[in-house]
Amino acid sequence: MKKKRYSPDMPVAVWTGRDPQEGKAVDSLTVIFRTIGCYWSRKSGCTMCGYFNDAADEPPSEDNLLSQLDHALEKMVTGTSLLKIFTSGSFLDEREVSKEVRNAMMERIGKTGSIKKVMAETRPEFVNEKILGTILDILEKYDIKFEVAIGLETSSDTIRKDCINKGFTFNDFTRASEIASKMGVSTKAYLLLKPPFLSEKTAIEDALVSISDAAPYATTISLNLTNIQKGTLVEELYDRRDYRPPWLWSAVFVLRTAKEKFPGLTLVSDPVAAGTKRGPHNCRECDRDVAQALRDFSITQDIEALSWLDCECYSLWEKVVELEDYAFGSFLVK
Repeated sequence: MKKKRYSPDMPVAVWTGRDPQEGKAVDSLTVIFRTIGCYWSRKSGCTMCGYFNDAADEPPSEDNLLSQLDHALEKMVTGTSLLKIFTSGSFLDEREVSKEVRNAMMERIGKTGSIKKVMAETRPEFVNEKILGTILDILEKYDIKFEVAIGLETSSDTIRKDCINKGFTFNDFTRASEIASKMGVSTKAYLLLKPPFLSEKTAIEDALVSISDAAPYATTISLNLTNIQKGTLVEELYDRRDYRPPWLWSAVFVLRTAKEKFPGLTLVSDPVAAGTKRGPHNCRECDRDVAQALRDFSITQDIEALSWLDCECYSLWEKVVELEDYAFGSFLVK
């Protein structure tokens, strides 16, 4: 694909929001740095991930990356206590962000005076005692906690390999989580609802099993609903009418069921592109309300936020879940 050219001094995106932390909602700032991108994307790539579109054409310099951070911090509202860092790859991969730049970033974040926790996304192979130790040496001076966020996607090695092509195993995730826990670092796990080649029913079952399997290793689990990203295998399947994004009702069912089983586990979901053809959707009539209910539940952790929902399409979703396994891989409803 032909890529756009971007300023190396500007991050991919920055936004403010609210996130659950230790039983309450706090102000958060999210930044996606524009780095050279995920090494796995260049080597092989995940079937659903189009974040390579946001990667820099050339490795940004130390000054470029620190300028991106400064731009992000300018957007921070007073009292922001959580900073979430993404790179469309791995923040702990020193091919994307060098040790020197990462340490300089941690110092600048510490000097903001309000940040109490930093979360950074990474693949599990970059989680080790040496890397975490250098980060903690800086953040602990400012009484800031650290969390690693890992795109586990599923606890099934078969689905992760054959449907997602993620390039690591569940054991890799548990090893990273155990190292982090030993050092006082929490773990957030991202799970993918409805990877390609799964029916709606199988996707729901996989999500529930994956939450149960990941719960002992993660303090927070984020249920990510597959959307169609440019230049991916999932987009090719979608264009051939061989893939439909998940129903929002499926996310409601998974989160309600999992919260009842694990009331102390923080479960969140922010359905990107909800209500669009290329994003998770129901019947279009209820999409906005259901997507907002998922976001409200994520902040409050109150299952009642998902209990009042109703629409005529709910019974249609139930039939899809019942019958789609018999459709030989075809989806039944657009």
